[in-house]
Amino acid sequence: MPDLTRNAVDVLPEGTLAEQLAGDRPLRVKFGIDPTTADIHLGHTVVLSKLREFQDAGHQVVLIVGDFTARIGDPSGRSAQRPLPSPEEIEANAATYREQAFKVLDRERTELRFNGEWLRMEPEALLGLLAQTTVARLLERDDFQRRMAAGTPIAALELLYPLLQGYDSVAVEADVELGGTDQKFNLLFGRDMQSAYGQKPQSILTMPILVGTDGAQKMSKSLGNYVGVTDAPEEIFGKLMRIPDEAMPEYFRLLLGEEVPAGPPNEAKRELGRRIVARFHGEAAAGPAEEHFDRLFVRHEAPEEIEEIDLTPYVGEGDAGQVHLPLLMAGAFEISSSEARRLLKQGGAKLDGEALGDERLDLDPADLDGRVLQAGKRRFRRLRAPA
Repeated sequence: MPDLTRNAVDVLPEGTLAEQLAGDRPLRVKFGIDPTTADIHLGHTVVLSKLREFQDAGHQVVLIVGDFTARIGDPSGRSAQRPLPSPEEIEANAATYREQAFKVLDRERTELRFNGEWLRMEPEALLGLLAQTTVARLLERDDFQRRMAAGTPIAALELLYPLLQGYDSVAVEADVELGGTDQKFNLLFGRDMQSAYGQKPQSILTMPILVGTDGAQKMSKSLGNYVGVTDAPEEIFGKLMRIPDEAMPEYFRLLLGEEVPAGPPNEAKRELGRRIVARFHGEAAAGPAEEHFDRLFVRHEAPEEIEEIDLTPYVGEGDAGQVHLPLLMAGAFEISSSEARRLLKQGGAKLDGEALGDERLDLDPADLDGRVLQAGKRRFRRLRAPA
């Protein structure tokens, strides 16, 4: 039997999970995730991988997609109210989460639920739920204490969040709930809710929060320091190669379950990159992803396949008929004109590998035909003049 508490931070109440595991029935192991962004990233897979360990040990995983709680916003770890996605965004994100989670979990052994099933309740049921706690209990959480001390508003909706997440545990009759360390208050609150509704309280297990590729803050799409499980193989490999050396032991421990290998940090990053690419895209994708990285960042060559851009929409009117570079870059790379000008001024824009300055911003389309325009280190477009 594997040690299901390996790498865990909290396993509470002490001794309870061990007693549960010694029982004669599979446990119902719950994990909830709110579809507030479009993709699952490697930070999410730390808990998902632990859930997979429970599955492999014969237990029933209950994955709850928080299509209802996403409309409120989890205040965990927040210094201000979380921006809320639209209902349309939540629905689209929920569909992608449903598929992406099964890149880690066994689809056949996962009970997939949406908490809108039970949280769209009648007013009487909602009042009964609100009666199960006090405002003082809800304000005990560290996040709220810090915000009150700083004079930062706390929305009434945010106070509801732990109540609703706790009721999820009641609805699915959870024996165990998993989450990141920032979820500890919510997970313990689930025990309170189960007791209030006459159920045996769940045990909880929290996992470490994976630091982002910046090595400083937790992995988050909003911070731009994430690696998405559906990112292209070369994107995954390239992002992992940027991780600071000091973060490598954490990545190996939480993502691979191993100690970082001895030797140069660069070689450890390459091994990590190959193995994570293989996990989400197959073994055959690892080698080409590494070669793509070497082509761009070791040999400083353009990639083999480059998206082509028709210059027709960018050719100005009049006899000159020239292409204005800031406008072209904005359209080709989906950036603002000010960002394009900044890249030009700082030497971050190149044409066939040669840096473009901001002295000459208008060029003849015939002189651009077939050439490769580059923005930063990783974005390339091949230019095609009008026929």
